[in-house]
Amino acid sequence: GKRGRKPAKIDLKAKLERSRQSARECRAFFFFFFFFFFFLVSSRERAIFFFFFFFFFYKQWCMAMDQGKIPSEIKALLTGEEQGKAQQNSTKLAKAGKTEANSSNP
Repeated sequence: GKRGRKPAKIDLKAKLERSRQSARECRAFFFFFFFFFFFLVSSRERAIFFFFFFFFFYKQWCMAMDQGKIPSEIKALLTGEEQGKAQQNSTKLAKAGKTEANSSNP
């Protein structure tokens, strides 16, 4: 005779549903895999694009400064930093003044 257990009769509807569920899980896995892969590649492409333009402008600025010209972007950057520092100092002083005023009033 034949050895081993006879396989139990599997309900065809259950078997079909398991197959469909497996296919859904497979599609979901590949969707998330390729979504992540696309996100990874696109973020790197954005970074490369950013650095390309950054170094392009950096090269242009260096060439202009070698000729004795100061690019308007550099001037704006420097004056913006000075204004930013002045604003930070004024807000710190204002906050310190408020806390001193609050602590002196009972």
